[in-house]
Amino acid sequence: MTNVSQHLPTPFGLLVVDKREGFTSMDVCAIIRARLRRGGAPKRIKVGHAGTLDPLATGVLVVLVGKATRAVGELMATEKEYSATVDLSRTSTSDDLGGEVSNVQIEAVPDRETVEHALEAFHGDIMQLPPQFSAMKVGGERAYKLAREGTHAPLAPRPVRIHAINMTSYHWPLAEIHVRCGKGVYIRSLARDLGKSLRCGGLLASLRRTRVGAYEIGMARTLDQLPQVLTQEHLAPLP
Repeated sequence: MTNVSQHLPTPFGLLVVDKREGFTSMDVCAIIRARLRRGGAPKRIKVGHAGTLDPLATGVLVVLVGKATRAVGELMATEKEYSATVDLSRTSTSDDLGGEVSNVQIEAVPDRETVEHALEAFHGDIMQLPPQFSAMKVGGERAYKLAREGTHAPLAPRPVRIHAINMTSYHWPLAEIHVRCGKGVYIRSLARDLGKSLRCGGLLASLRRTRVGAYEIGMARTLDQLPQVLTQEHLAPLP
């Protein structure tokens, strides 16, 4: 019997997913691929995403399907917005709660004005050191793989652009910040470096991406909200 999928055009378009905590970005892509195959898509249908979200992060993940995956680079280069909570009393080997967390002895708790002033240094074009637990390659190996083996990867600072950064709430030790930035920015690194500049701890306690280019959180749906069987009609066209 002829496979129905052989007579169906390959799906093409995108989904704006609200990723939940605990899923990797590739987990989401694999789930979307499986649901597309249930709808008759080819077994090897291409599915990719326009910018990784760490497992502990939530929010906008733009998932591209079929020939739309060719636009990954273009979408990754667009502006992104984040809402983040920084814990200034602790540090971590991964710069978030996923690593080995340590409490830091603080000589003087910074007040709101001091933290806001420190944030100003991260506005504009800056050099940023990626986290040890990152997908950056060192000698052909991913930095996070080396970190898991106990090897310190010799990462170099990279130029990144922060279009806007401001604090929306501060109750020691937690500072909630909003960031609008360009490609390649690690919010974990911002949390770490903010703490260093204040001579206290600095780890990313929570992160939610609220926008990728033209795609905002209000347009996103969780995996639970998306149909278990996906077809072309469920995909948005590329702009």
